[in-house]
Amino acid sequence: MHDYDLILLLALGFTIALGFGYITQRLRLSPILGYLLAGVVVSRLSIEKELATQLSEVGVILLLFGVGLHFSVKDLLAVKRVSLPGAVVQSLTATVLATVFLHWLGHSWGSGLVIGMAVSVASTVVLIRVLSDNNVLNTSQGHIAIGWLIVEDIFTVLMLVLLPALGGIILSKSGTIPITFFGITLFEGETGPLTIFLSFIFAILKMGLLAAVVLLGGKKFIPWILTQIARTRSRELFTLAVLALALLIATGSVVIFEASFALGAFLAGMAVGQSKLSEQAAADALPMKDAFAVIFFVAVGMLFDPIVLFEQTRLFIILMGIILIAKPLAALVVVVVLGYSTTTAFTVALALAQIGEFSFILSGEARKLGLITAEKESVLIAAAILSLALNPLLFRLVPVLEKFLSKNKKLWSLLNWRATQRANKLGSAKPKNLAEQRKAIVVGYGPVGQTITRIFKQAGIHPVIIDMNVDTITFLHENGTEAVFGDASKADILKAAGMEQASYLIITPPDLAARIPIASTARNLNENAIIYSRARYITERAMLEKIGVSRVCYEEAEAAVGIAEMVLQNEGANDEKIKEEVACIREQFISDD
Repeated sequence: MHDYDLILLLALGFTIALGFGYITQRLRLSPILGYLLAGVVVSRLSIEKELATQLSEVGVILLLFGVGLHFSVKDLLAVKRVSLPGAVVQSLTATVLATVFLHWLGHSWGSGLVIGMAVSVASTVVLIRVLSDNNVLNTSQGHIAIGWLIVEDIFTVLMLVLLPALGGIILSKSGTIPITFFGITLFEGETGPLTIFLSFIFAILKMGLLAAVVLLGGKKFIPWILTQIARTRSRELFTLAVLALALLIATGSVVIFEASFALGAFLAGMAVGQSKLSEQAAADALPMKDAFAVIFFVAVGMLFDPIVLFEQTRLFIILMGIILIAKPLAALVVVVVLGYSTTTAFTVALALAQIGEFSFILSGEARKLGLITAEKESVLIAAAILSLALNPLLFRLVPVLEKFLSKNKKLWSLLNWRATQRANKLGSAKPKNLAEQRKAIVVGYGPVGQTITRIFKQAGIHPVIIDMNVDTITFLHENGTEAVFGDASKADILKAAGMEQASYLIITPPDLAARIPIASTARNLNENAIIYSRARYITERAMLEKIGVSRVCYEEAEAAVGIAEMVLQNEGANDEKIKEEVACIREQFISDD
């Protein structure tokens, strides 16, 4: 049966994860919780766990590739005033508490440091889901929470950089610390402050060299190769190119620079993100990332041993206390002190009261290096399962807490004192002119798209073009027109173009099969946008309007109008007569439908 372990793992893993994911989704909990529970079930079957571990590495690569791809320094700087100090304080609080308590329980300082970092970082997937479900994702507090998480992710990536060096120092059996590069020992010194310092410095230099090679070296090579592939207009080749780059760079970072798959994948994502084709790369990588992410969480669940909870009960309680009490309190204090409202404080604090994928990646790397045991990782997984289950429920307490605290006027005034001061300073700022922010998205830059784009510009509406021709996108960028390369039926592409804030969406592709998913996806992202679509035949009207198209322009009708105008002009009809007949023809086509 072992010949079929891989197929059994995929079949049972996906099927059981689907079942548990569906249940947790219906309960308005994170599907990640369902995937972890599916892993617990799969672990009871006679399937080789090593296969799940190797497949999960692909999941790690694609997860971190996606994080790097969407990493935005601009978004981070927009909320740096609160997210940067907040993430630093919260991460230090969680790390210090975990390190001290684990040492008190008899564990090493090194394992305490790793576990502390693991519980300090929240799950991106869960955070965005909770914010979205409660309609605060696109609010100021939602942006702060996301920026906060970006800073935590950066800290975790730095920890991944230093883990090999930390492992070499802590686990050195011979009393010496080797410094290696390309698998060759360059220097080996006795354990001491100087050698430890040199080991860390060399580890950072190696990672700096890796980052320089990938980001600077790939700045021209990666966009160039993606552009050449995109010019073939083959979706399969483009998807393959994205996957190949992610896996190749991640693997190279391990083989050549002795880093982790996770760090290499993160840098690969940042490198691809420099390309103007990054939105389509993200859209193509998403299905693969989602599929392997499921396997990643199933594999993590397979590592969970319930017996450990009885043996490590005190450790489990301490970790839950840090995740559900210490982290939220630290965040709450920082946000309030920096002058934000209690609404923002509670939103950020409770949204981050959980741990997820980065915690598993960090603990997994630490376990491979021997920094923590499988038992500690199992306790961490248990803490994640419980925190993921409780987080959506805790987040619903935000309005309840606000209502309760507002009854005590002195306490409420004290909590909002800094926010009131800050609001008074900002009160004199002039509001933005909303008319300047109006945006229209035009799908397709053929003759129709070019005409509509010109009209929007003349009307003072900012147009954004979405097109699958990479040369068209390059031309538009060079001429100062905002444009996005990619398939407009993908939600990520529409979001990148600004669909959620757009006033108009114009769909110009002639094929019905292309127009339907674009209109449907766009309407799901923006209920209020006016969507105009081109159509070949009158019979398409009902279908397009059913999925949310506001109005449809028919080629059949316009052909009839055009020919009628030519006939009437040739027969000497005046302009008034022509306008009247044109209106009648259009009305007749609409009524016939």
